[in-house]
Amino acid sequence: MNALMQSVNSYLPRRRHLAGLIVVLIGSLFCLWLNSSLNVWTNGRIVGLSSLTLAILIGMILGNTVYTNFSERLNEGVCFAKGQILRLAIMFYGFKLTLTQVSSVGLPAVMSDALVLISTFLLTYWIGTKLLKVERETTILIGSGASICGAAAVIATDPIVKAETHKVTIAVATVVVFGTIAMVLYPFLYHLGWLQPWLSAEQYGIYTGSTIHEVAQVVVAGNTVSPEVGDTAVVTKMVRVMMLAPFLLVLSFALTKGCSENGETASFMSRIKEVKVPWFAFIFILIVLLHTWLNMSKSFEHSMVLFDDTLLTMAMFALGLTTHISAIKQAGVKPLILGAIMFVWLIVGGGLINIGISFL
Repeated sequence: MNALMQSVNSYLPRRRHLAGLIVVLIGSLFCLWLNSSLNVWTNGRIVGLSSLTLAILIGMILGNTVYTNFSERLNEGVCFAKGQILRLAIMFYGFKLTLTQVSSVGLPAVMSDALVLISTFLLTYWIGTKLLKVERETTILIGSGASICGAAAVIATDPIVKAETHKVTIAVATVVVFGTIAMVLYPFLYHLGWLQPWLSAEQYGIYTGSTIHEVAQVVVAGNTVSPEVGDTAVVTKMVRVMMLAPFLLVLSFALTKGCSENGETASFMSRIKEVKVPWFAFIFILIVLLHTWLNMSKSFEHSMVLFDDTLLTMAMFALGLTTHISAIKQAGVKPLILGAIMFVWLIVGGGLINIGISFL
């Protein structure tokens, strides 16, 4: 009980956090407003841009300029946003999903999501650590972003790997760059007629949802073909998002030590005891279940989604504030090359997986 109370208390901000949290909140609200306003000002021509992208970009600009003058006073609150606020955001992400969505797309979508997730992450890890010699933490973060749900997966994986801030930013950057390219490329290939011989409109929706990085990018790539395809793509993507919790648990187990202190191989049970259980991810699943079974009003659901968007944007803004350009330069081009390779894999390998499943 004491451990539970301590865990709950860790999510309650203290007075020392308030200054930094206020700055992060103001920054996130500005990014949410700017994202909405840009869509209005351009009549929707700026597509796929999200408040998360704006938050990390603006945060990085401020973090490498004026923030340095106030970092000592604001740092504790900003770090609280990167940690506890982030975990809360992942929990409340469950209000965007229901189990009913899983049943609506059927087994092919679930199989495609699972196979793309597993193959993409394992391939990313192998190429990143063995061939390109990218640091393990950066490789894992890039792999999680490419295989599951973009920036949200990257920042959800960070508490497991405990990576430095610039490594998280690099992983998010690969999601932004290659996910945006995919958002434009997929509909282009479909309208050229290159995909129709292999995938029906519905199967194209599943292909889009199972291989494009961000939810916002999936919305654009699917609806460019038709609203029906867009619905299939988004639901398939949401099923992929639901796989985040078991992914984090397996990852936590994989990162535990395989040897005991005396050098002998550790037993399965001893490794289980070392697993850092991502409780926030399982609360996310619990909220999905409650969202499925309880009759919630539309206004309440809308409020929870808006609240979650604000929390996620706060976490990304805080991440941007604490990211130093010098650290990114030091990381070199290898992480970007890895992101590009996985982008090609998602298009080609993900396409082959979907084509294979369509023949079952």
